[in-house]
Amino acid sequence: MGKPARRRWDCKRFLKNNWLLLSTVLAVVLGVAALDSNVSGKIGLRAVVYYFCTTAIAVVLGIVLVVSIKPGMSQKTDEFDRTGSTPEVSTVDAMLDLIRNMFPENLIQACFQQYKTQREEVKSSSESETNTTGESVTAVMVTALSKNKTKEYKVVGTYSDGINILGLIVFCLVFGIIIGKMGEKGQVLLDFFNALNDATMQIVQIIMWYMPLGILFMIAGKIIEVEDWEIFRKLGLYMATVLSGLAIHSIVILPLIYLLVVRKNPFRFAMGMAQAMLTALMISSSSATLPITFRCAEEKNHVDKRITRFVLPVGATINMDGTALYEAVAAVFIAQLNDLDLDIGKIITISVTATAASIGAAGVPQAGLVTMVIVLSAVGLPAEDVTLILAVDWLLDRFRTMVNVLGDAYGTGIVEKLSKKELEQMDVTSEVNIVNPFALESTILDNEDAETKKSYVNGGFAIDKSDTISFTQTSQF
Repeated sequence: MGKPARRRWDCKRFLKNNWLLLSTVLAVVLGVAALDSNVSGKIGLRAVVYYFCTTAIAVVLGIVLVVSIKPGMSQKTDEFDRTGSTPEVSTVDAMLDLIRNMFPENLIQACFQQYKTQREEVKSSSESETNTTGESVTAVMVTALSKNKTKEYKVVGTYSDGINILGLIVFCLVFGIIIGKMGEKGQVLLDFFNALNDATMQIVQIIMWYMPLGILFMIAGKIIEVEDWEIFRKLGLYMATVLSGLAIHSIVILPLIYLLVVRKNPFRFAMGMAQAMLTALMISSSSATLPITFRCAEEKNHVDKRITRFVLPVGATINMDGTALYEAVAAVFIAQLNDLDLDIGKIITISVTATAASIGAAGVPQAGLVTMVIVLSAVGLPAEDVTLILAVDWLLDRFRTMVNVLGDAYGTGIVEKLSKKELEQMDVTSEVNIVNPFALESTILDNEDAETKKSYVNGGFAIDKSDTISFTQTSQF
C-alpha cells in the first residue's frame, strides 16, 4: 500500500495546492477589483455577519443535540482504542499564529509555507544556558506533570508545509482594491487575470471528467486502511449525533435562512450546487473544491460573479459551520465519557471557542486536530482524549466539509440579494464610464465646439482660439 497511498496523496495535493492557489488569488483580485471600495466594504460586512450567525447557530444546534441524545453517558474512555497522538498546542500561540499568517513576510513563501509556533523541550537549565547555537527563544513555558515534576519548553518560530491562504487573501484584497482604483491603467492587469482565470476554469473542467475515477480509488484506499470496524459500533451514537446535526443544519436551517431573505426555492439552489457538494464529500476540502463551487454558483445558479469571486474564497477560509458543530459535539461527548458535568458557563465557553476556532481553522496547521485540542483545553477537558474520536474523523470530515461548501454557496445568494441596489448602481455607472465614458458630455462639447472653435486671421495665419499655441506676431508698417 506504500506506493499507491503515496500516489493518492500526491494527486490530492496537486489538486489542492495548485488549483486552490490559482483560483483563490484570481477570484479575490478580480472580485474586489470589480467592486467599488465602498460597495466591497458593505458586501464584506454582510458576508461576515452571515458567516458568524450561521456558525453560531450550528454550534448551538450541536450542543442541544449532544446534550439531549447524550451519546457518551453509557460508555467510558477505557472502552475505546486511542488513535494517533495528541499535539501540544497552546491556544495563545495558535491565535497569534493566525494573526502572523495574515501578514506574511514573503509572498512567495506564503504560497507553500505558513508560520507555526512550536514548543521544544529544554532538557536541563544548564544545557540551555550553555547553548550557543544562536537560536532565538521568545518565551519559556513550564508545564506541570502528574508526578509533581516540571518540563521546560522554549517557544521557537518555524514554518510548516501548506499554503498560507489567509495571508494570500489579505494581500489579494488590498491588491484588488488598488487595481480597481487605478481605472484604465489597471485594466491591463484585469484583462490578464480574467484570461488566466478562464484558462484555469478550462483546466478544471478537464479534471472534472476523470475526477470520479480518482475519487473512487481514494475512498477505496481509505476503507482498506480501516483495521478495526468495531469502532464504528462503539462510536455509532456519537456519529449519529454529528450527522443528524449536519443534516438539520443543511436541510432545515440554511434553506430557511435563504428562503426568508431571497424568497426563492432553496432546494433548487442546492441542486445547482450538487456537483460541488459531491466533490467536497469525496475530497474533504472546501478550499480544494473552490473552483467547482465557482462554476456551480455562477453557471447553474447564475449568481453575480462579483459576489462569488469575493464571497466564496473568504467563506472557504472562515465559514466552517460543519466544523464548528462537530467540535462542539465532540467536546461535550468527551466530557460525558469522563463523567464531567458541564455547567452553563462551560457550555457557553465551548460555544464561543468552537466558533472562534472554526473561523481560524484555515490558518492553523493540522487544522482539525489543533482546533479540537483548543476547544478541549478551554474548558479543562483532557486534550489527549481527542485521540478517541480520530478513528472516525476521516468519515465525518467529509460530511462536514459538504455542509461548509453548501453554507458558502447559500451565502453568495443571500449577499447578492442584500446587495442588489449597490450592484445595480454599479451597473449603471459602468455603462456610462466604461461603454461610453463621454456619453453625458457629448452634447455639451458639441455646443462648446460651435462657439469656441472659431478661426481668425492674424499675421497671415489661421489661429484657433481654443488651442494654446504660442506664435510671434509680425509687425506691419
